[in-house]
Amino acid sequence: MLDHSNVYVPHNMMGNETKKKIKDEKHIFTAFPRPTYEAWRQTAEKTLKGKSFEDKLMTKTYEGILLQPIYMPENLEEIPDVVRMLPGAAPYVRGTRTLGYIQQSWDVAQELSAATPEAFNRIAKHDMERGQNMIHVVLDTPTCLGRDADQVQSHRGKGLSLCTKLDVAQAFADIDLEHAPLLIQSGLSAQSVLSLLIAYMREQGKSADKLCGCIGMDPLSMWVKEGILPYSLEGVYDAMSQMTLWANRHAPNLQTVFVQGHPYHDGGGNAVQEMAFSLASAVAYIRAMQERDVDIDTSALHIRFSFSLGSNFFMEIAKLRAARMLWANIVSAFGGSEASAKMKIHGRTSFWTKTVRDPYVNLLRTTTEALAGVVGGVDSLHASPFDEALGESDAFSRRLARNTQLLLEEEAHLGKTIDPAGGSWYVEVLTDQLAQKAWKLFQHIEGKGGMVRALEEGEPQRLIEEVARTRRHNINRRKDRIVGTNVYANVKEAPIVRKMEEESVYEKWLVELAAFRSSIDVSVHRSALDKLYDAQGEQAMEAAIEAAQAGATLQEITEAVQGRRAGTTPAIVKIRTQRAAEPFEELRTAVDAYTERTGKRPQVFLANIGPTQSYKPRADFSAGFFEVGGFEVLADKGFNILEEAVREAAASTASIIVICSSDDMYPNIVPQLVQMLRRTLPSCTIFLAGAPQAEQWAIYKEAGVHHAITMQSDCYAVLRSLLHQKGIML
Repeated sequence: MLDHSNVYVPHNMMGNETKKKIKDEKHIFTAFPRPTYEAWRQTAEKTLKGKSFEDKLMTKTYEGILLQPIYMPENLEEIPDVVRMLPGAAPYVRGTRTLGYIQQSWDVAQELSAATPEAFNRIAKHDMERGQNMIHVVLDTPTCLGRDADQVQSHRGKGLSLCTKLDVAQAFADIDLEHAPLLIQSGLSAQSVLSLLIAYMREQGKSADKLCGCIGMDPLSMWVKEGILPYSLEGVYDAMSQMTLWANRHAPNLQTVFVQGHPYHDGGGNAVQEMAFSLASAVAYIRAMQERDVDIDTSALHIRFSFSLGSNFFMEIAKLRAARMLWANIVSAFGGSEASAKMKIHGRTSFWTKTVRDPYVNLLRTTTEALAGVVGGVDSLHASPFDEALGESDAFSRRLARNTQLLLEEEAHLGKTIDPAGGSWYVEVLTDQLAQKAWKLFQHIEGKGGMVRALEEGEPQRLIEEVARTRRHNINRRKDRIVGTNVYANVKEAPIVRKMEEESVYEKWLVELAAFRSSIDVSVHRSALDKLYDAQGEQAMEAAIEAAQAGATLQEITEAVQGRRAGTTPAIVKIRTQRAAEPFEELRTAVDAYTERTGKRPQVFLANIGPTQSYKPRADFSAGFFEVGGFEVLADKGFNILEEAVREAAASTASIIVICSSDDMYPNIVPQLVQMLRRTLPSCTIFLAGAPQAEQWAIYKEAGVHHAITMQSDCYAVLRSLLHQKGIML
């Protein structure tokens, strides 16, 4: 039974005791003088003992926003009133519905990925019976590019291949598409996917007008991920307009454009860039459809956005709020109605933040990111399974991810909320700052001629790489912490193995596709494709459905639609999808392979000298430093006698020695200890924990110390160089 105690109760329905309690509580707040920001700052500065207030208590984000340590009501005076409109009122900062999730909760739209239609059908029915309410189909890359399985050399990446109406029939067998919302990112091939789906539904006697959700294309995101597309953008825009016009008439609750912000986020970009480039892409689509007689209200209503939800909790909340406001302004500028200016948002917890090592920490990352999406007001949500980065997720990991959403809705009662972030001085100010920066970048892209021209010139790619480079710099130095990867690593963890689709599955597709091709009526098939080639406008969609019914495959339909616009897109610089943890994971992988070959993990011996309080802090730091690279660290005890430390180091067979003690002890022990180590272990590599003064470091280096490691060290570079030096990483 759910607890309804936190449901809003109007004042005129409260009892006298409740009213008296509220009055007493209000009196408490007026019984003390209200503190000012200046008074608070003076108190805070005293605790800093002369250190810089700005350096210690202010934080600059990757978006270039300077976060204050505290926000006050006065901060709201700096932002326009439009940011604080009521929920459901334009420009929809606080959500597109007056009653928020009380009126309609978000859709649980977990990504469903499977190698075959049969496997997809099994997974979809299983998960839909256990809390998922939107069918989120993940298509493989060839399908998104409009390619049949037998026209590519091998299966590329995870996802489902849909080539024929038979594949669709197998994938959606016993699933009521009239009542189950769909979410399919179809790349370039949305029109073909929709045609195959409608052909199947008509054979089942089902009505397309009850379809809802999104079967959408986003050619620009595919372009920036692939670098080149097999079809011209003009041809893709033709298909986009045709299916949008058809859906507006025959499936009014189905959206046909699915703008993805993920390539920019997963490339290492920031929230401002993800917003600005997504909005610029949507504007490019609106203009392309206007040129093909699709009015602004029709095109805007058929666009859904998909944003990644990263690890900066409040930044992600503000990003969704700011995106709704900017989109409403854009649609209004095009002359659209308030109804068409309501942004539909799908949220996806970040791929960038997920790790292969210590993957159960991903459960915490996903929960925080999903919470940010819900508080920010997503319309549908995918919470990543903890093993997403490892390959195909199993039933257990999918269950945990799905239940994360159900717990947020049912146990945390977020399904009863109306803009829970509203009124937060911090969030309101951050929303305004993000909106201003994203709008400025959006205008910059528009000033270059729009998103297509900007991508051709490489401007978004360059800006993303600048932020990604800064992120890598901070990750390598462990300023940005990835628990279980670049800090607090467990070198003894048992890895989880998830397999991708085997080649036998791909071979099975080829056999089934060949059998399907041989079963169709060739003359009817050819006639339908010829008709599709000549069709234009909304009629092209009906012709595509007829071609699918006649046995045309996804690639044949796509090529027929594109035939009038033959050609490819120009090659552009790609944005590589990546994860923050990948560099350190590569180090661990190399060490694991070495350990498997030799039967022994490379060792680091800590020469801890002096009393415990002298070496313990640096010994702990050094252990963590080398463990993130997969090294076994030997740090059982401390030594008061240098000869004893040398004997223990020699007995360990470790080839890497780290001297750990205090700065005041180093001048007396380091030269002598290094000399002794050199005589006993001539091939060892010696590190010093700490940052000695330049004069002292020159002496230590002359004695034979190779490196000094500190909190500011580039941990990744040091470990990678060491692995190369030891022949562990080639």
